[in-house]
Amino acid sequence: MFGWEFPPFHSGGLGVACLGLTRALTQRGYEVLFVMPKKLDVKTPWAKMLFADIDNLEGIAVNSPLKAYATSSGYGKRPDEGVYANDIFGEVARYTLSGARIARHEQFDVIYAHDWLSFGAGVEAKRATGKPLIVHVHATEFDRCGGASGINEHVYAVERLGMEEADIVVAVSEFTKQTIVRHYGIPEGKVHVVHNGIDESTAPSGGRVRQLRSLKEDGRKIVLFLGRITLQKGPDYFLRAAQKVVARNPLVTFVVSGSGDMEESIMRLSADLGLSENVLFTGFLSGADRHEMYTAADLFVMPSVSEPFGIAPLESMKLGTPVIISRQSGVSEVVRHALKVDFWDVEEMAGKILSVVGYPALHRSLSENARNEADRLTWADAALKVDGIVGELVH
Repeated sequence: MFGWEFPPFHSGGLGVACLGLTRALTQRGYEVLFVMPKKLDVKTPWAKMLFADIDNLEGIAVNSPLKAYATSSGYGKRPDEGVYANDIFGEVARYTLSGARIARHEQFDVIYAHDWLSFGAGVEAKRATGKPLIVHVHATEFDRCGGASGINEHVYAVERLGMEEADIVVAVSEFTKQTIVRHYGIPEGKVHVVHNGIDESTAPSGGRVRQLRSLKEDGRKIVLFLGRITLQKGPDYFLRAAQKVVARNPLVTFVVSGSGDMEESIMRLSADLGLSENVLFTGFLSGADRHEMYTAADLFVMPSVSEPFGIAPLESMKLGTPVIISRQSGVSEVVRHALKVDFWDVEEMAGKILSVVGYPALHRSLSENARNEADRLTWADAALKVDGIVGELVH
């Protein structure tokens, strides 16, 4: 299994998905050899970790820019430390070349590659060994760019080659499957949908947030956006809905947790909309801090423009925090106890925010049902589907 990130070294849902899926597969009796592009201090009791930078020609370790969800503007940036390649494409190219070498030295039945950063390594492993290849699409270039305009053609070509060379393509949602069929020309029968899940291994854990206690004591309600601050995630729609909410209830505080290429412009938009007193920016959060933010919030909102799945709402639901999610998301296919809106309809979004924070009975009902539903959406279910897919390839 080739991946680009793995907790605790991850920048988004891709690493979380890799952790949850590998653990659930091993519980079904699989032996997983998980390959990462560089040596990191990653240990799991259920998977054997391999690193592509070990035993390479130079014999040196490298520092790879582990940003699985880079946008077009970030593809040309150099790693923060070390000089292994000039940009992320160079890093991916080197990882790709390692695929065949690693595959020739390991015993396995199936090759499994997560997202475009790892597709090349998976393809080379297949070419070197003839073993079947599954590629797992967590996001496409069309999602990262929020539509058909402005896609990076190089990334698109890598994605398309990986899907064409694969024996089976796994999509995280029906939403993503239709994007693959429509934009990449992959036959519909080749694409299998496996929704993400959540369990105790991937749910954030920690204590309650103390920093926001004073706000709660003052009677304020907290509405949370947690994710990458990029065009895809719709943070601008979140703020425009916030403006409408604050006009009717100034005791609502909106928290933006995350980082991304739109961070500076979103801060400016917050000021332009007159929200300086009602919006807090926390930066990127992980681990216990992430857990604390979910538990402090009265409501989580995911207003994504194009969301292949969206693990964050499940994290919120697992902790009993109600959610509002975009209808333009894969997770909306599988959850029933969430409020759903079109990302662009900030009037409806604002109305639903006001309802959840203003009516305790609604909040309580959403909270209880969300927690119960998240308990049923597990990585074990995802692993069961992958098990069936592997069974089609290995007889």
